[in-house]
Amino acid sequence: MGLDWTDFFAALAIVCIIEGIMPFLNPQGMKRLLARIAAMEERELRLGGLFSMGVGLAILFLVRS
Repeated sequence: MGLDWTDFFAALAIVCIIEGIMPFLNPQGMKRLLARIAAMEERELRLGGLFSMGVGLAILFLVRS
């Protein structure tokens, strides 16, 4: 099973669409969220990133298996 660039770019496009939903629908809420994130400790950010990667990996595993 080789790397399929079409799937890669489709996934990248979906990420961009999802990332753009909140600033488009609620820009003030996005600003508040980013201010809260900026105030977080590095350890909290790392744990949040680790959790997010784990959830994404689990979803990918379920979808692709």
